Amino acid sequence: MTKSFETWEYEEVETVFGLKRVRNLALLTDWLTIVPQISDAIKAVLLIIQERLIDNVDAWNEDELKMFFIAPLLSQMPLEIDDFKPFTQRTLSAKFPHLNLEVSGKVEFVIARGKQRPKQPYFFLHEYKQERRRENDPLGQLLISMVAAHQNNEKKTPLFGCFVVGRDWFFVVLDEQTYGVSLACDATKNHELYQIVAMLSAMPDIVRRYF
Repeated sequence: MTKSFETWEYEEVETVFGLKRVRNLALLTDWLTIVPQISDAIKAVLLIIQERLIDNVDAWNEDELKMFFIAPLLSQMPLEIDDFKPFTQRTLSAKFPHLNLEVSGKVEFVIARGKQRPKQPYFFLHEYKQERRRENDPLGQLLISMVAAHQNNEKKTPLFGCFVVGRDWFFVVLDEQTYGVSLACDATKNHELYQIVAMLSAMPDIVRRYF
């Protein structure tokens, strides 16, 4: 049986793959406590795109949220790290013979080793629709893509990711059979926006620690 990423809900991922959600996952706690160190130049850019978010977040669709806020934000981040680089809209699939199951779907954004094709992914970003529409389960979709990557990755390291619902960013860490989800970070609030940037900026250190 083949099942698309889009159809998964987080409870189903937990049940099928034996995952357990924990409130205080150490890796997530460490990631959340990174102290923002952001230059004045980057702050100036952040405040411009934050104003755009504040004015439009209630009306934007997924593509507009991606183009006018998420992409400009990511452009300020260190995304190309050693032999890792970002990829967008790439197909990922994984087989689980003991479950007679294959999962497959497109990953919105992933940082992985490789030049033309992603290998050994370690960070996922799932952008969702405007905050008033929830047709699918963004956590479920992010989790199943991380489970698929973990199955395929030769090196079984923790995986990091986040999903975005309008102004709110939720950070997720999957470590073997346990995972943690942060509270929402509201990108319309300065100190929370700076925390989002700090966590994304920590990617080089995470890569060098685990990969």
